[in-house]
Amino acid sequence: MTGTADADLDDEHKTFTWGHTALEAEFATASDGTPRLVRLGDAAAADPEAALPLVELTALGHGSGWSGPRFTGTAFGTRLEYRGHRTARRGDLERLTVELHDPATGLTAFAELSSPDGIPVLRSRTRLRNDGTEPLDVQSVTSLLLGGLPSPDALDVHRARNDWLAECRWYGEPLRDTVADINVAAHQHDSRAALVLTGRGSWPTDGHLPMGALTERDGDRTWLWQIESPAGWRWDLGERAGGTYLALNGPTDAEHHWRVRLAPGEEFTTVPGVLALGSGFDAAMGALTSYRRAVRRPHPDHSALPVIFNDYMNTLMGDPTTAKLLPLIDAAAEAGAEYFCVDSGWYDDTQGWWDSVGEWLPSQRRFPDGGIQVVLDRIRAHGMVPGLWLEPEVVGVRSPVASALPPEAFFQRDGVRLTEQGRHQLDLRHPAARAHLDRTVDRIVGDWGVGYLKLDYNIVVDPGTRAPGDLAPGAGLLGHAQAYLDWLSDVLDRHPGLVIENCASGGMRMDGATLAVSQLQSTSDQQDPLRYPPIAAAAPTAVPPEQGAVWAYPQPEFDDDLIRFTLGGALLGRIHLSGHLDRMSAHQLGLVRDAVTVYKSVRGDLARAVPFWPLGLPGWTDHWLALGMRTPDDHTAYISVWRRGGAPELLLPVPHLTGREVHAEILHPSAPTTGKADWTADGLRVSLPHAPGVLLVRLSWTPGR
Repeated sequence: MTGTADADLDDEHKTFTWGHTALEAEFATASDGTPRLVRLGDAAAADPEAALPLVELTALGHGSGWSGPRFTGTAFGTRLEYRGHRTARRGDLERLTVELHDPATGLTAFAELSSPDGIPVLRSRTRLRNDGTEPLDVQSVTSLLLGGLPSPDALDVHRARNDWLAECRWYGEPLRDTVADINVAAHQHDSRAALVLTGRGSWPTDGHLPMGALTERDGDRTWLWQIESPAGWRWDLGERAGGTYLALNGPTDAEHHWRVRLAPGEEFTTVPGVLALGSGFDAAMGALTSYRRAVRRPHPDHSALPVIFNDYMNTLMGDPTTAKLLPLIDAAAEAGAEYFCVDSGWYDDTQGWWDSVGEWLPSQRRFPDGGIQVVLDRIRAHGMVPGLWLEPEVVGVRSPVASALPPEAFFQRDGVRLTEQGRHQLDLRHPAARAHLDRTVDRIVGDWGVGYLKLDYNIVVDPGTRAPGDLAPGAGLLGHAQAYLDWLSDVLDRHPGLVIENCASGGMRMDGATLAVSQLQSTSDQQDPLRYPPIAAAAPTAVPPEQGAVWAYPQPEFDDDLIRFTLGGALLGRIHLSGHLDRMSAHQLGLVRDAVTVYKSVRGDLARAVPFWPLGLPGWTDHWLALGMRTPDDHTAYISVWRRGGAPELLLPVPHLTGREVHAEILHPSAPTTGKADWTADGLRVSLPHAPGVLLVRLSWTPGR
C-alpha cells in the first residue's frame, strides 16, 4: 500500500493512502485546501474538518488564529496548500514526503513521514524552505500533528517524571482532569485549554521524559509518543471538534527562546516526533522498542551485551588510584566482568578537579609508578576491555584549555562567555572545540587502547547560547546538541569498535536522538539498592533493555539476601557491576559470579525482547514490582519480580500466556532459595518470604500450545 511517486490527490475523494501492512495512513483535504492526516492504523477515518493540518507554524508577523497555550490554529496552518507527494523506500523504511506551499510568503513546507516496515510506528518531521523574497523569522513549527482522536471523556493520559535519582516515574490521569468540558455547543467554540508538557535546557529529560501516551478507558487502543530532541521539546493535547488532538514540537520561541531566520533559499528541519500504536500500553511500547532498534546506529555491542564493571557507584566514588584499582580489577575479572571502566578522577592531580577539567591527561599523583598504563594493562591482562570516564563538553575555569581555545569555541550570551558551576561549555559547532575533543578521544582510544568511554555531562545551560549567527539562545543550544551527536558519529566512524555510554548525572539526557547514536544509556545515579527497582523496572520505557545500564553494587557488608537483591535488579537490562568486590569473601564473590553467569545465559534473548509489565508500570513506593521481557520467537519470557514489603505472596497476570502450558524456572538466585514461582491457570504465583527479595523467572512454552 505504497503511494505513487509525485502523485496528486484523487480528484473525486481528495484522499490518498500510504504505509505498509502494520501501519496505514490516510490523508484527505479539508475545505481550506490543506491536506490532513485523517486515519492512522485501523481506526475509522476522521472528518477532515476535525483533523489538523499536516504542519502548523508561527512566525513573526504571522501568528495564531486564536489566543491560548496552543501552537495549533495558526495563520500558516490554514494557508499551506497541497502541491504534491512522493514516496520512496530506503532499506526497511517506507517514506512519504508531502509538499505544501504558502503563496502569500513563498514558504514551502515538506511533511516528511517514515515508518519501519512491519512496525506500527510513524515518524514525522517538517522541513521548511523559504522560496519567497523576504526573510522569515520562524517561532515554532510542529513535527507531528494528529487530530480526530476519541473524545477526552474516553481517554487517560500518561506522563513520566524523570528527576535525578528518581527516573522514569510514570503516572496517569483522565485527560478531562486538565481539558475540562466547557459545553462547546453553548459557546460555538472549542476549548482553548491544553495539557502542555515541555523540556528545557541542555538536560532535555530533566523533569519529564519527552514522551507520553493516551489509552482508551473502555477500549484497548494506545497512542504512545516520543520527541527525538537533544535539546528543547514540547507536546500538547487538547479538544477539537469533539475529539482530541496531539501536537509534537521541538523547541519554541515562547518556551525555549528558540527562533530561526530563514533567508530566501534557506532551509530548516525540525526534530522528529514519533507515534506508536498498540492494543494496550505494553503492545505500543513493544512497537516503540522495535522502532528504536530499527533506527539507531548499528553496533556489535547491541547484540554482544558484555558485562561492564565501573568503579564509581558506592565504591571509589571518583577517587581511583593504582593501589585501589588493581585488586578491584582482579576481583571484577573473577566475577565475570568483560569491560572495566575507570570512572571520574583519573585526571585529578589537584585534589579538586571540578573546575579544572578539560585537558584529560592522567594524574601522576594517582598513578605514580608507570602511570595509568599500568592500570589499563592489568585490565587487558585479564581479557577485559579498558574504559575511561570523560565529560567532553565542559572545560573548568582553572583549566589551561579555557584560555587556549578561542572565546567563540564556548557558549556565550551577548558576547559574554557563560560559566556554570565553575565550568565553561564548549560549542561543538566551532571547529576549535571539535578539534580539541578529536585530539582527546584519538589519544585515549587510539594511543592508549581504551575501548569504552563513559561520556558524562553534569551542568545545565538554559536557555542556551547565542553565538554569531544565532537568532536566539534556544536555537544555539539545539545547534550545539545536534553538532555533538554529529561529533559522536564521527568518533564511531573512526573507532568502530569503541563503545560509548551516554550519561548526564544518570538519566538527564535520556532522549531518542542521543540513544540512536550511543550504545548505552545510564539510567540513574541512585545509590540506594532499595530505591533502584522502580527505576530499573520502568527504564525500558525510555531505552531498549540492551542499552539500559542498571547499577548492581553488592557490598561485603551486605547479607546474602541484599547481595542477591541488588544483583537481581539488573538482570533484564545492561548489568553495570560495582561494589568493593575485592573485599568480599569467597562465598560472597561466588554469589556475584553466579548472577553474572545467569545474565550471560539470557542476554542473547534480551537483545531481541520487548518489555511488558505484569503489575503495570511501577510506582515509586510499591511493595511489589515486576518487569517482563518477551522474545519474538514466542516461546520464552523472563520476569524480574522484586518484593520490598507487603504480603509475602503475589499473583502476576501474564495475559499473553493465558491458557498455555507454561514451565516456570527460577534463574536467580541460582543457589537454593526460599522463593517460589509456580505457573497457574491465572498467571505466575510468586512467593518471597523475606523482604527485600528478588526472583528472575524464565517462562517457557511450546508455540501454539
